[in-house]
Amino acid sequence: MYSFTIFDKIVLDGDIMKDFYKLLHEKIKNALDKTEYCDEQIVVSESNRRDLGEYQYNGAMNLAKKYHKNPNDIAKEIVDYLKEDSFFLSVSVASPGFINMTISPVALVEVLNSQTFNYEKKEETIFLDYGGANVAKSLHVGHLRSANIGEALNRLCKFLGYNTISDTHLGDWGRPLGLVILELSKRYPEWSYFNPNYDGIYEDVPITNNLLEEIYPYASNKAKEDEKYLKEAQEMTKRLQNNEKGIIDLWYKIMDISKTDIKKIYDRLNANFDLYKGESDAEKYVPELLSYLDNLDIVIESDGAKVIPVKEESDKLEIPPMLLVKSDGGILYSTTELATIYERIKNYQPDEIWYIVDKRQSLHFTQVFRASKKANITPNTNLVFAGFGTMNGSDGKPFKTRDGGVMRLTDLLDIVKDECLKRLNPNIVDNRDEIAEKIAMSAVKYADLLPNRESDYIFDIEKFCDLEGKTGPFILYSTIRMKSLLNKAKENNITYQKMYLIDNEYDKEVVLLLNNLDSVLNKAFNSKSLNDITDYLYKLTTSYNRFYTENIILKETNELKRESWLYLTNKVYEVNKLLLDILAIQIPEKM
Repeated sequence: MYSFTIFDKIVLDGDIMKDFYKLLHEKIKNALDKTEYCDEQIVVSESNRRDLGEYQYNGAMNLAKKYHKNPNDIAKEIVDYLKEDSFFLSVSVASPGFINMTISPVALVEVLNSQTFNYEKKEETIFLDYGGANVAKSLHVGHLRSANIGEALNRLCKFLGYNTISDTHLGDWGRPLGLVILELSKRYPEWSYFNPNYDGIYEDVPITNNLLEEIYPYASNKAKEDEKYLKEAQEMTKRLQNNEKGIIDLWYKIMDISKTDIKKIYDRLNANFDLYKGESDAEKYVPELLSYLDNLDIVIESDGAKVIPVKEESDKLEIPPMLLVKSDGGILYSTTELATIYERIKNYQPDEIWYIVDKRQSLHFTQVFRASKKANITPNTNLVFAGFGTMNGSDGKPFKTRDGGVMRLTDLLDIVKDECLKRLNPNIVDNRDEIAEKIAMSAVKYADLLPNRESDYIFDIEKFCDLEGKTGPFILYSTIRMKSLLNKAKENNITYQKMYLIDNEYDKEVVLLLNNLDSVLNKAFNSKSLNDITDYLYKLTTSYNRFYTENIILKETNELKRESWLYLTNKVYEVNKLLLDILAIQIPEKM
């Protein structure tokens, strides 16, 4: 049991900082300033030996090399100054020069009471490219990670004060659409869209998303087997790209139908986009881009094609040139990708563009990014490839249906929802479907964001829907319980304004974790991965649950203790809500 220490004095110098690690950094820097030592890379980390201290500074080892002194002696000199600061409860040295620090409960309380969730607005604009749905095709499980990771990174950037622009960058152009329109012309030759001499108002044709989803795989497979059909598809693609009346009008109709369905699925995932642009928008900039590149000395001819060499001396692997224009005059996906960057720079002037796509596209983006820099298209814009691993089945291979096909994303979400419905409290009668939907999305999203972005992972439906362990439902259930406790306090007219004291090891552990929030958010931003946030959510929630189990909060007779514990509960509840919102996870009223 910790001694009763009531917060009644200021122990922090200057402005109170949101980032607890920055505060520790300043404390160590102040101690170093009083010595002859200078460490330009001060790093403070959580200690693995809580019996020695809560935090650790290991800089004495590097300083020893720099100043040719014993690291233990250097550490002792630094510690002598740190001991003068009431911010620390204890500071000690462990051989060969580790500095271990335990923070004063008074200081911990003050930092927690001063904690805010507001970040200054930044000037930088980050453009995020994620989603990547293909028009006239079903979204499959491969689209899940891009939508989840991209949306969470978008929300994280906004929360940290950055301006953001998000674009799903639809696959809405080229041969796939040529195939769909060709097959429609085979099945419905009487449609006026296919009459080049028609100049009236086009009829309302019975195109549905189900029809489009059936047509594309059929036409795609036929083109692989029938060379004549393939040539017809190529010709139809040219007619589309030449904006032939009727063909382009039918394309617009296909776009409207398909985009409406795509938006419904993204809405279900709580993924939102500022822009629903696609390859067709970039296509308009291809002539301007090619004209611009022709004036530069970076495009060369190779077997009748135009390419941009992008190999660098430091490359350990072979990086082929980026193919710009084929020998027959056709353009490729890489050309459209470069035109997309050209368009975004011209229209939005972002400071950074992040691409949240499958890591197996790494070579493609390496070529495009290098070509962009070589052409001076992005002199002031940082291009970031945030590649992600695959979601796999129990066999360790990309997730499939039982018959080996690619599973539709809606089917996966429905399967998870059905599992959550089976587990839902039978006493809940109202809004069962809505509640199950939110729990299911939490299960899918949390599981998808739990591993490091670049890692593959096994999708285990039963495990991820469980109320125990590192799961979305576990986080939701615990968060709802916190809200229930706070509601009961309100019903009993029990108020709380701040934290007064740290009473035991359980509430101290929660406070320590809360004070790490800013560090976690910035680490997630820098790594472009959400696993730090999901892991932190689990640690914080689990730590709070231990605290909740050990303390009878509402029945506590000591008012300072009770108010401190309720304040702490509210802090954890607010942090959980904040982080779940960043992860685009919605909280049901009950479960």
